[in-house]
Amino acid sequence: MPIDPALVPLLDMINTLPHMNPPFDAAAFRLGDEQPMPAFKADIAEVRDVTLDTAAGPVRARLYHPAPGETLPLLFFMHGGGWVFGTIETHDPLCRALASAAEIAVLSVEYPLSPEHRYPVALDTMRAALTAVADRADALGIDPSRIAVGGDSAGGNLSAALCLSARDEGGPAIAHQLLLYPVIDNDFSRASYTENAAGYLLSGAMMQWFWAQYLGDANAAPEPLAAPIRAGSLAGLPSATVITAEFDPLRDEGNAYAERLKAAGVAVRHSQVPGVIHGFASMLGMLPQADIAVGTAAKGLREAFGMEAVTA
Repeated sequence: MPIDPALVPLLDMINTLPHMNPPFDAAAFRLGDEQPMPAFKADIAEVRDVTLDTAAGPVRARLYHPAPGETLPLLFFMHGGGWVFGTIETHDPLCRALASAAEIAVLSVEYPLSPEHRYPVALDTMRAALTAVADRADALGIDPSRIAVGGDSAGGNLSAALCLSARDEGGPAIAHQLLLYPVIDNDFSRASYTENAAGYLLSGAMMQWFWAQYLGDANAAPEPLAAPIRAGSLAGLPSATVITAEFDPLRDEGNAYAERLKAAGVAVRHSQVPGVIHGFASMLGMLPQADIAVGTAAKGLREAFGMEAVTA
């Protein structure tokens, strides 16, 4: 279907921004991040910033808890931004929406950014943070036996990689993975890279640059923990919710990962959303599809946590 008309003026504006066009620069992306798009912000009973003391050092995070005093399941959320930019501030509306819709706690966590901290620093830090969260369950008001991981784009990549790492290295236990238009591979030959090469916020050239910042070489043959679809087996991974966007270079790799998970016997809820672009789930109050995606994500989380019956 054609792109949603509500996105046309936004894309016209974005495509004129200097930092969205080559040559790309990490500092420029981060400066642009200081002026995020306006989005609806759900009211959450408790929102507080915390510092996690981890084996990898202190990690900044923000806790969203809809029912202070109650013990709730937790979504451990990692932001997108090509591993180069993004903060707990940029993803505040999305994390609020997920906490409200699913009626669970959400912990939004910041990781070391590239190119200053290349693979595997961000992943190692997030695994240490996830372990620390389980150890601090009482203080956070969360159930350590019901922790999911999730994120959008690069955060989706880290989520998928954490699941592989936890499976192969003895934990920590993960109940579910929420992958919003995730980065799954550095294969730039997929059809969605050609069809959506430019003009849809995230470009093919931008993704190649992001991979170069993360790995040092965009065309390197990455380890499975950098490109999860390259894992030899996906059996034994947590259930997954995978949401992709029609006009997104990452569409086909996200879809392929969902299919590989299904083939490995993993329970998967997969939705390719028509007419939208990369990052659409954060456009709350602007795109109805954002609210639908949050609802899909919330249902997958609630089913995985045993809060409602599993449906097809």
